[in-house]
Formats: sequence, structure tokens, C-alpha cells
Amino acid sequence: MPNLQISQTLVCALASTLIGSPESSDPIIAPGAELKELFNGAHFTEGVSVAPDGMVYFSDITFTDQTDMKAGHIMKYNPETGETTVFRSPSGMSNGTKFDAQGRFVVAEGADFGGRRITRTDMETGKSEIIAGLYNGKPFNSPNDLSIDEQGRIYFTDPRYAGHEPVEQPIFGVYRIDPDGSVHLVVTDAGKPNGVAVSPDQKTLYVISHDNGAMGNLTDEMEPRKGNMALLAYDLSPEGTATFRKVLVDYTPEDGPDGMVVDAEGNLWVAVRDETQKGVHVYTPEGEELAYVETPDKPTNVAFGRGKTSKTLYITAENCLYSIETTKEGYHLPQK
Repeated sequence: MPNLQISQTLVCALASTLIGSPESSDPIIAPGAELKELFNGAHFTEGVSVAPDGMVYFSDITFTDQTDMKAGHIMKYNPETGETTVFRSPSGMSNGTKFDAQGRFVVAEGADFGGRRITRTDMETGKSEIIAGLYNGKPFNSPNDLSIDEQGRIYFTDPRYAGHEPVEQPIFGVYRIDPDGSVHLVVTDAGKPNGVAVSPDQKTLYVISHDNGAMGNLTDEMEPRKGNMALLAYDLSPEGTATFRKVLVDYTPEDGPDGMVVDAEGNLWVAVRDETQKGVHVYTPEGEELAYVETPDKPTNVAFGRGKTSKTLYITAENCLYSIETTKEGYHLPQK
């Protein structure tokens, strides 16, 4: 794996904006916490996740129409040294990433000359395997984000936002990959699904619908009609089936969220891209807003650290990686 150093750590004192008082009996953001810029040299950051050893990985989506056909990168940020290095390039146009209970790196590879598949990498050997590449004999549209339950089942979303490839699946859905390798379409009514997360009690599948009304690059003359912009909750059965329960938050007609993560108490930390309230919004499992962290750029995804950084929230936004200290422990799969 390449280990090219990209830049030194940059830190800026950007105060978070909170709903509620940080002096309350149960603050969400650590009192006095500041948003820190850790890295700002990417094209478009996404899919942040934290390995069992505390290293932070995130996708750098390059978009071939904008960057001279660069092939995407996965970056690695070291909280101990503040250095950001290239972990993998080309990335298969990676987007969402997660670590499973065995510490393996699971990646959703999108379209735009990407893999359009889900891969899993053994972090000890560096070897990867394709765990889902086709459904009904056809490629996925553009795997976007993923989550893993405590039975080892992987849930991933499959919309299309960019890329020249044919859209071959007839619906923008949410799929489940079982440990035996079988792939199942479990959500068909989420509009254009993007972020996805399993609740700590394993009873809810949260899905973000971010329907921008388009499947590729637009000209100035095009004005797509947006669809659902919402945070949705589905009842998740022990067998892994999902049944729509309710809309937790409706952002329409503004832009909705992108990615999200849950803390150990089940609260949702959601990256909202609406220009009027861009930042990370924290909600209860019922959709009540608890806190708001404003970000300078539109955020794309979030992840909690581990170990010494278990209360650190990492945020990808445009070409940057940020962090902020919270009072909540992130939820992670029990390690095996």
C-alpha cells in the first residue's frame, strides 16, 4: 500500500453552533469544543470510518469530468501524528466505508469508471474480495453507503448521482448481503437512498432519501425537480427484512442529508447539506433535534473514533476532513 504523505495537519478555531445549552445537564457537544480542520487537500471527501486501531479512513471522490480522469483515492488520517496519506489509489471510486466485526474494511464502490460493487479488504494481508457485484445478473447502479449489523449482514444503498455507465437496476434500492454471500433487495420505497445506518438495538434501519432529481452532470439550462429529501426509519426484523415505519425528518424542498452515524445511545448524527443549515444535526431515534454543529462546507458523512478518540466525531465535507469533541460514545460493532 502506498504511504505518500499529503499534508500537515491544519487546525482552525471554528466554534460549533449548538441547539440547547452546552451547560445543560446532558450536553451533546463537549463544552468549549471547536471544529478542527484536519485535512483540506481532497477533491470531494466522503465515506469516513475508523478502524479498530483508531486510524481514520475516508474516500476522495475525484469525478472524472472535473479532474483529468483521476481514478479516486482512499485516504488515511493518523490522529497521533496528524498526517494524511494515500491508503489506496485507484479506489474503484469508493464512497461509503465501514469496518466489520473482524476489522475488515468494507467499501461501497460507485460508478463513474468505478467498480459498482461492494468489496472487503483484509487489513492484515491487504488482499480484497468482491462480496457483491451483480443483482439478477446485472451491475449495481452506483453503491453509495453501507452499514453492518451484529449478525454480519451488510446493508447498502444503490442510487446514481454521477457516471456515464448505463443504469441497469430498475430501482434505486437498499440491498442486504448475507454472510453466505447472497444479495437481497430489502427497501424499494426510499426514493433515492443515500446514507444508511443500523440502530444499536438492531431493530431499526435508518435510510436517507436524497433525491436531487438527476443521475449525472447537469448543464446550466437544466433545472431538475427534486424528490424526497428525508430521514426515514424502517422496522428491521431479526431476519433482516425492512418495513417502512415513518418519516423522522422532512427537509423538502431544501437539500436533505447525505450520510449519518449513530452513537451508543441510539442518537443519529446526520450530515445535512441544506445551504441554510449545513452541518451535522443530532436527533433522537424519534427525530427530535438535540444539537447542531455548523460546518464551513456542506458535509457528506460522519463517523465516531475508537479507543482514546471514541467521543471524537469525524466529518467529511467537500474537500476537507474535520473533527469535533462530543460527550457521546460512538456505536461500533462488537469486535470478534
